[in-house]
Amino acid sequence: MNISPTDLIINTDGSIYHLNLRPDDIADTIITVGDPERVEKVSKYFDSVDIKINKREFVTHTGYLGKKRISVISSGIGTDNIEILMNELDALANIDLATRTPFKEHKSLNIIRLGTSGSLQKEIPMESIVVSKLGIGFDALGYFYTSQSDSISESIKDHFTLDFMPYVNSGSESLFNLFMEDSPGNWFEGNTVTCPGFYAPQGRVLRYSPKIENLLEKFNSFRHNNLLLTNLEMETAGYYLMGKVLGHEVLSISAILASRMTNDFAINPEKAVDNLIKLALEKLSK
Repeated sequence: MNISPTDLIINTDGSIYHLNLRPDDIADTIITVGDPERVEKVSKYFDSVDIKINKREFVTHTGYLGKKRISVISSGIGTDNIEILMNELDALANIDLATRTPFKEHKSLNIIRLGTSGSLQKEIPMESIVVSKLGIGFDALGYFYTSQSDSISESIKDHFTLDFMPYVNSGSESLFNLFMEDSPGNWFEGNTVTCPGFYAPQGRVLRYSPKIENLLEKFNSFRHNNLLLTNLEMETAGYYLMGKVLGHEVLSISAILASRMTNDFAINPEKAVDNLIKLALEKLSK
């Protein structure tokens, strides 16, 4: 099957359209961050960096941590960017760009998102870490890809009286176990809500009356059997959806910078993020 030039756009230099990368530019283990300026805050801990490429919000550094080759790539904000990032990473790994044909053997990438988030439960304090078991999408991306709706989706829809069905996917079990094994006491298993915005969709109120009143309280009070919602951000569900669709191992890990139930924000957010980066690299280097 040849993929059309409008479905798979290749730049004149042979790189893929948005990321500006060629297949050899990425490692099989990829750390993703939202902020382009955070890429260097990860790669500074590498023993060497041999590739630095940037286009738009997508900045890529690839190098070595010990003998392990790792890439770190910025995604920008939101699941629309994650959809682009994941499709193009998959194309780099699984499509011959010269002939526009998929390889016969599938390669699965290990993709670890290191992000920031707000806690929805008082038991998860600021500057702790949430490792996401589930990603729950309140955005529309799930309507364009095959995504199973289950009893959790139905329960969330009813609890929030939504006009749409949220999509729910799990992350990589193997990566989850790797990061949770012997983890510090301030690391928590989480069920992460992914929102289509930073303000009203996350219960922030500035100069308007939100359509859904008491949204934070609804997030906090939701229960499905023993499942509760731990934190909210803007990317995790997109990663987990695309990981399932494309066949990659994906895990989202978040530093908690805000306690939404107490209205407190981290005094030193950069330190919290740096601690997450160092702990994640320590896990990946083993």
